[in-house]
Amino acid sequence: MEPGIPFFPPDLFESDRKVMLDLIREIATAPEQKFILGEHTRRFEEVLRDSLGAADVVACGSGTAALGLVLRAMEIGPGDEVVVPAFGCAPLASAVLEVGAQPAFADIDRRTMVVDPDSVERLINHRTKAIMPAHMFSVMADMPRLAAVAERHGVRLLEDSAVAQGAVLDGTPAGMWGEAGVFSFVQVKSFGMPGEGGAVATRDAELGHRVRVLRNHGQDGQRFVHQAIGTNSRFDEIQAAFQLHRFAGFPERLERRAAIADHYTERFAPLADRGIVAPPPGRDGRCYYVYCLQVEGRDELRDHLAECGIASHVYYPQPLPRQAAFAPHAPADGCWPNAEHASERILALPIYPHLTDADVARIADAVCEFGDRRRNANHDQ
Repeated sequence: MEPGIPFFPPDLFESDRKVMLDLIREIATAPEQKFILGEHTRRFEEVLRDSLGAADVVACGSGTAALGLVLRAMEIGPGDEVVVPAFGCAPLASAVLEVGAQPAFADIDRRTMVVDPDSVERLINHRTKAIMPAHMFSVMADMPRLAAVAERHGVRLLEDSAVAQGAVLDGTPAGMWGEAGVFSFVQVKSFGMPGEGGAVATRDAELGHRVRVLRNHGQDGQRFVHQAIGTNSRFDEIQAAFQLHRFAGFPERLERRAAIADHYTERFAPLADRGIVAPPPGRDGRCYYVYCLQVEGRDELRDHLAECGIASHVYYPQPLPRQAAFAPHAPADGCWPNAEHASERILALPIYPHLTDADVARIADAVCEFGDRRRNANHDQ
């Protein structure tokens, strides 16, 4: 029997094991004994800033923390609303609630599964202070239209680009469309690391400065002198050094993910009439954190893949306003048909860079085999 193909591989950093061990020893024995917010973090922020063309990049404890820091830096709080997608990761709503504001849930585009700008615009009112689109799966949000919506209504634009580092739309990198964007470096992200971490990227140096103060207990350079009520969301020096080491290989890893996605999309294009819909083709505005199909009878395909030794994953089983944590903050009569549609059909396939060509072919073959069985079953009816 062939070995199984995991959805998240257990050996993402195996080739860099010695580098990590050497860095731990180097930093642990350095005379300065600096384990957070030291020279490695400063250099890491500088590399990210220069690669994005940002005014500032501030490394922090996680992508979730990055969202909260930006919302606080924007002085968004009680009485305010932030428009977020109804379909996505919990921090889209929880970060808003944690600063005392309320999320307003916009429906998504049925085909791309990113937030629908028309739905966003319908929710804007006198309490709306910001819109917070998120890039999802294989597709960036429609940032040109969302930027236009934000400008038209005079609201702020915060870009949740946690899964999209390295993606580019119309020549502008993910994270650089709004006043600020956030990234996540948690293990399985496209620029993940063996731990937790995130960053805020912004074109506004003053906004970046406020985030920098808030992430370190409200201190503005001078220790134990607090200019604001901040929090502890500081970045680890070992992880910063490790990410600096791995940054040069990031484009190659992204290219491998993109090539796998291209192969999948080409193979799956004929399956649409069998209830298996691939993401739109192309590379502009694409990110390859995960590769998600929409499948009628999703659980049948998931079971078929499992029988073939291929792990898959469901993002997300319910829209955010249907989740127990967030339903009290959504209108009781709210309707998000496209988010519901996605939740019932979405299935993610493995797409990490060190899948072999044989692995990729095996995954694609298994999906196509399921589609063929479905076509034959329909013909027999």
